[in-house]
Amino acid sequence: MKLLSKIGTVVKMLNTNETNNNDASSVTQGALAGGASGGLKECASCGKRITERFLLKALDLFWHEDCLKCGCCDCRLGEVGSTLYQKANLILCKRDYLRLFGTTGYCAACTKVIPAFEMVMRAKNNVYHLECFACQQCNHRFCVGDRFYLCDNKILCEYDYEERQVFANIAYNPSSLAHLRRQVTLQVLWIRE
Repeated sequence: MKLLSKIGTVVKMLNTNETNNNDASSVTQGALAGGASGGLKECASCGKRITERFLLKALDLFWHEDCLKCGCCDCRLGEVGSTLYQKANLILCKRDYLRLFGTTGYCAACTKVIPAFEMVMRAKNNVYHLECFACQQCNHRFCVGDRFYLCDNKILCEYDYEERQVFANIAYNPSSLAHLRRQVTLQVLWIRE
């Protein structure tokens, strides 16, 4: 069924430049039709004529579907998406490009390096490993839909945030602090009796 959707048309799968640099290029996949494509093309990788029904166009060159591969992992670039990267005479898939040349950051919780290709969680300007995205007071792991708060650059669950707010209000409110001291004194007196 996938092949039927491509027959007789030139399909631009995707043309995004997520990294906003000149290393990225797009892969165009299309049908080879004598008149529309200007005759048989030569593959940029193997040098043979492309006689198959489908071809890839990348970096202004034509390729067999099996010949356009990542220089690191050998994955077929026409299958993994439409963006490829060229750096230092290498043609790379997105994952390998980011692994080799992408910028890395540091986790705000554990301060260890986060590889550029790894999935992350973000809270304001902070970036976290998925496994580090938990309440930094009680280590409660968040689930989808859980509320969390960023307080003094620390992630807190709702319970710990509210507890911190209560103590902060008591500490900064002299009348509340005096009331709390009276309550503690009364309880101590009551326990002694």
